[in-house]
Amino acid sequence: MINKIKDFDLNQSLVGILWMVITTILFVGVTATVRYLEGEVPAPQAAFLRYAIGTILLIPSLISLTKFRPHRPLMKKFILRGFVHSIGVTLWFYAMSVMPVAEVTAIGFLTYIFVSFGACFFLKETLHKHRLLAIIISFIGALIILRPGFKVIESGQISMLLATVVFTMSYLIAKVVSKERTSSEIVAMLSILTTIFLIPSAIYSWEPLSIEALLILTITAIIATIGHITMTKAIKVAPMVVTQPILFLQLVWASMVGLFIFNEKFDPFVILGGTIIMMCVCYVSYKEHKLDKINSSETLQKVI
Repeated sequence: MINKIKDFDLNQSLVGILWMVITTILFVGVTATVRYLEGEVPAPQAAFLRYAIGTILLIPSLISLTKFRPHRPLMKKFILRGFVHSIGVTLWFYAMSVMPVAEVTAIGFLTYIFVSFGACFFLKETLHKHRLLAIIISFIGALIILRPGFKVIESGQISMLLATVVFTMSYLIAKVVSKERTSSEIVAMLSILTTIFLIPSAIYSWEPLSIEALLILTITAIIATIGHITMTKAIKVAPMVVTQPILFLQLVWASMVGLFIFNEKFDPFVILGGTIIMMCVCYVSYKEHKLDKINSSETLQKVI
């Protein structure tokens, strides 16, 4: 019986790993398609079209919202998340249009660390030593990527750093509202409200759009939507401590895409810094998993 349970857990973990590998390929695909545009479409306009098309793709999920009647405090949280997320995606689209694919991916890993840190301050979670250690080491990893004093920190790097902070706010709000609503409702509300908040900046910066650019942004929206689905599947079937390390493959794929498709120079400092940050993500994930098991065991003992 015990062997059957172990085999089941192993199979579930393998399925989760497979889903996460697919997710990393899709997410790098999103980055590559945006990079291909090379600033042809202004960032606010590109972000708006990506989310507008994504919202259309979510129509089956949106139908369930016809009976959705959130109370005012909850609605305020949804609106706040839509607002900050619209800023984040605009910053990300701009960074992607001017930065190497691998560098954007490496800096993006900081979001996972910021979420862990932000949860301590805004959600009153305990600031464990492993979280603080991971934050400090991740900061060193970011410095290795940016190398202030050794190279000029340009607008793209600043935009990407700001994007990670803004996305952190978005994810923390999502964590709060997830206690009240389903994941499909949260994703649908984010898609609708982000699209709405992006309208003014998209109109202001709007430029004539080629059929090729529209097609690429459509592909971007489709890949991103599928990527979020596969990531959700990975998280559902396997523990985070198993799936999180697979995210490192994003840096591998991004480096290959940048090198072979966009002729970007291989930057060992970006790889080194990204590796350090990703190792911190894995370390935090592992420690959190152990803490959850300890807490669950203590709760069970109290019940018994």
